[in-house]
Amino acid sequence: MIRTLIVEDDFRVARLHAEVVDALDGFTVVATVHTASAALDAIGHHAPQLVLLDLFLPDANGLEVLRRLQTLPEPPDVIVLSAAREMHSVRAAMQRGALHYLIKPFDFDDLRLRLTAYAELDAARSADRDTHQQEVDHLFDLIRRPRGLAALTLPKGHSAATAQLVLEALNAAGEALSATDVSERVGISRATAQRYLTSLADAGKIRLSLRYGSAGRPEHRYELEPR
Repeated sequence: MIRTLIVEDDFRVARLHAEVVDALDGFTVVATVHTASAALDAIGHHAPQLVLLDLFLPDANGLEVLRRLQTLPEPPDVIVLSAAREMHSVRAAMQRGALHYLIKPFDFDDLRLRLTAYAELDAARSADRDTHQQEVDHLFDLIRRPRGLAALTLPKGHSAATAQLVLEALNAAGEALSATDVSERVGISRATAQRYLTSLADAGKIRLSLRYGSAGRPEHRYELEPR
């Protein structure tokens, strides 16, 4: 399990972030704290692997927390979640080791997508073997540009993050799924799942097949296009 610490001064937002993390397979929230000092105490006590860090904290800037983390023998990974839009904040976060920086307000699908990419990154880099440049490039790019996100061209009103979650669900299933199956796996309504499946099929990302039962209309099933 990827042990995750939530550092967020807004109690309501912190609870929402924790719900997103806990709902993902392979993640667990070890603590939710609301100040910089509590964050540092929690890191020492819980030894999280990943920290979701707000920058606007009541007792110190989150960038100071980042700086302190880099002095630890084994610092946790950090994804910044902040309303700070100033480029100097983004630059400082990058210089102090943040894997990524999501600007509030953001779609929770974007957070889920980054966390899913982080899990893939963690699994890949945990392997005890030699690697090659192409794989290294892929690892460094995973969090900043999750697989397939930039390549999707979708109708207005569609989220690329949600589309990617639909693709991930189909990939994980390894078999054709119905719109109902996808809605349950992604956590969206069946109607929303159907809209995204139709758009992805039109874009050539997935293919549609029909399953005929003993009676009634055939069921639409979707699976990834073979590579």
